[in-house]
Amino acid sequence: MGIRTRRAHQHSRTHVVAFGIAGFFGFMALLVATLFVSLTLTVNDWLKDLPDYQSADAYLVPEPTTLYASDGTVIAEYYLQNRRTIEMDQVSQYVIKATIDTEDKRFYKHNGVDPQGIVRAVFVQLAGGSEGASTITQQLVRNTVLSDEQFDYSLKRKVREAYIAIQMEKMYTKDQILMMYLNTIYYGDGAYGIQAASINYFNKNASDLTLAEAALLAGLPQAPSAYDPTVNPEGAVWRRNVVLSLMLEGGDITQEEYDAAKGEELVLNHGDYPDSVGRYPYFSDYVRELLLEDFDSNTILQGGLHVYTTIDPTWQQYAEEAVAEQLEYLGDDQLQFGFVALDTHNAYVKAMVGGRDYNISQFNTATQARRQVGSSFKTFVLACAVQNGMNPDIYLNGNSPLQITDEWEVQNYGGASYGTVSLKAATQDSLNTPYAQVAMTLGIENVIQTSHDMGISVDLPPYPSVALGSAGIPPIDMAEGYCTLAADGMHRDAVAITRIEDRNGNVVYEHKDNPTQVLDPAVAEAVTEVLESVCTYGHTGSAVLNYSINQPIAGKTGTTNDARDLWFCGYTPQVCCAVWCGYLEEQRIYVFGYEGQPGRTSTPVFGRFAEKLLAGTEYESFPNCGYTPEYKDNSEWVFSNTDSAVNSGYYYYNWYTDTDTTDETEETEETYTEDTYADDSSYEETEITEIGEGW
Repeated sequence: MGIRTRRAHQHSRTHVVAFGIAGFFGFMALLVATLFVSLTLTVNDWLKDLPDYQSADAYLVPEPTTLYASDGTVIAEYYLQNRRTIEMDQVSQYVIKATIDTEDKRFYKHNGVDPQGIVRAVFVQLAGGSEGASTITQQLVRNTVLSDEQFDYSLKRKVREAYIAIQMEKMYTKDQILMMYLNTIYYGDGAYGIQAASINYFNKNASDLTLAEAALLAGLPQAPSAYDPTVNPEGAVWRRNVVLSLMLEGGDITQEEYDAAKGEELVLNHGDYPDSVGRYPYFSDYVRELLLEDFDSNTILQGGLHVYTTIDPTWQQYAEEAVAEQLEYLGDDQLQFGFVALDTHNAYVKAMVGGRDYNISQFNTATQARRQVGSSFKTFVLACAVQNGMNPDIYLNGNSPLQITDEWEVQNYGGASYGTVSLKAATQDSLNTPYAQVAMTLGIENVIQTSHDMGISVDLPPYPSVALGSAGIPPIDMAEGYCTLAADGMHRDAVAITRIEDRNGNVVYEHKDNPTQVLDPAVAEAVTEVLESVCTYGHTGSAVLNYSINQPIAGKTGTTNDARDLWFCGYTPQVCCAVWCGYLEEQRIYVFGYEGQPGRTSTPVFGRFAEKLLAGTEYESFPNCGYTPEYKDNSEWVFSNTDSAVNSGYYYYNWYTDTDTTDETEETEETYTEDTYADDSSYEETEITEIGEGW
């Protein structure tokens, strides 16, 4: 073979090698490009259905709704997760340093994902160790916007998490992200966020944590259950010391600080936040029911609302003391009270007692108990009468029994007859037969409408016996109705919430006073004057005179069938109260061997409460508009069982003997009584009895 031939062969082999190498690299480039395109398409597909990570709401975590009393103190909280959000200046610097040194050393250097951390974690794991590669930002994303995927350990979730972390770092500063993390992360034992954890384990704010305490808490998020100091104190201390060594290694503490903190014994001081029932459980439950009318349950339990209420700790203390003292006096461990006190100037619910022991029964007798109100309902009949021009000095037949309609026979307590009496006197002695006639003349529908206008919100059946208190009404409605009289005929709904703010402090609701004039002021004042006489000359009503209350008092008692429900509804110029006494399971009440009556049960609760509340308060008169109601002439009124002659102007009435000169009715016995009446047959034909006042 010639030289030229050999050179040609060699040149050929060189080209083959060259073309082979080029082909290999070309193939690899094509493969990489294909993989890149495929991976890009896959990643793009993974990122298609991301949550709205650009919304600030995406990073919100459940926060409790907090209830405040009128003085700004916290009284209760509703929550699913025990968490309190705080700002960076409310956290100890030890916490910040310990968290960064433990969870993400390069936190202030990376852009949400730390490549060096990933590489380091790989080598540590290859060497048989364990180290996470997720940054603080990634952990925050996992616990908030991707919380539904946090237990998905697939590559897809890791990619989605990393992508959002990078985007998040473009929207928030490092300090904002760090605080969001500290407010979000779980620290074990039901505590979410650093503030809740600090209170839970050490009963102090996060700003006051020592180095050793901060290191212990910073070590918990990695394994909250395993290192829970309440369960595994040795493990918690070991983990704390690991964190301290990381802080020393990072140059954030000195050797002396490290040695001192490491040598500290673990001392826990468990603290509690207010729970969902708090200091005033019946009131807290009532407020939650009100909130549910405008917010869903998730918002209430997780939305971080700030709810400012009307409850006054001083009023509430006096109310609880008044009820407790009366229960102790009565010595009946099954007897219950329902109590509501309103500020007459704005109808704010300033005190509420819904039972004797919330731990035994959560049934709120102040707002949920619809018990027959007896003669305390006569106030609404009287208001309707005066509003329609009927003078309280009008005379009626007070004998008993009286057949008011074909189906309705009414009698006074014990069947006692009182001859001819004024409507005012019938109110003082709580007589049924005169009031039954008044109600029938006015029309029961008009009486019910007046009660609704004044504040009774429950539906009332249009039966005549409703006028004598056969319907069930909760104390809060009765207090609201009587408060209308104290406010000179201006009705206001009972108010328990004055303002609501969202978690950021934005006002989402604020109460605006918007009263309605439902009674002419002169009418309200005339009714109040009659009810004042009940507390002066009435029998169980006058029990309030046993207490040192240097204010005018108006009110009405009520007792129902077999003394099962005992009421007093009363007011002064400053406060209006409704007090119910009875058993949760209806039965006759006995007090010291005798049938119960308001003068021994409900009225003293009002007296005890008002005596304490109004002590030292300057005397104040009820409102005076300066004019009287426009009354019709008494002779214009026609009653079913009263001779028209008694209101003709020529009729002589003997006030002192309750007898008249035109009727030979015998003088009635001087018995202190309230009322007994029978419902009409269409309303269960139930006889309801009020026992004697003053017994």
